[in-house]
Amino acid sequence: MSITPRETIERIIRVDHAGEYGAKRIYQGQLAVLKGTQWEPLIRHMQEQEEGHLRRFSDLIAERRVRPTALLPIWHVAGFLLGAATAAMGHRAAMACTVAVEEAIDAHYRAQEAELADDPAEAELAADIARFRAEELEHRDTGIAHEAELTPGYRLLSAAIKLGCRVAIRLSERI
Repeated sequence: MSITPRETIERIIRVDHAGEYGAKRIYQGQLAVLKGTQWEPLIRHMQEQEEGHLRRFSDLIAERRVRPTALLPIWHVAGFLLGAATAAMGHRAAMACTVAVEEAIDAHYRAQEAELADDPAEAELAADIARFRAEELEHRDTGIAHEAELTPGYRLLSAAIKLGCRVAIRLSERI
């Protein structure tokens, strides 16, 4: 079953709003554990960028009258728990969480950029996604620079988080 161009844009806005909301909650969970440590300013910086992305998608939800995902209450809890749990494992695991999430989001945003590339009416949305993707890659690079890959069980943790992100993306597009 094919979806209309309008439905495609609604899905993009809905899922990106949900993802940025989840990212904000992950960083809030990390800060709940790592507040007052040397890692707080770094995490707070990334959280502030995610909140800027969320504001933009919240504006688009309202402007374009897009129904947000019904799963926001789940992402509210799940995002915070993921952030807090990885931070409780130490700063490296918190950074591993960031790297995994941002690598999943990079692929997701890259696909959206390609989808929007031939639609001049959506040039502004495409530009927002490109800018946000660059900031997400900055977060990934920050995580790598702060020893994410030295987390015990890094590959397994990363794979599990990426799988969770892909599932959340698929669900949030539609529900």
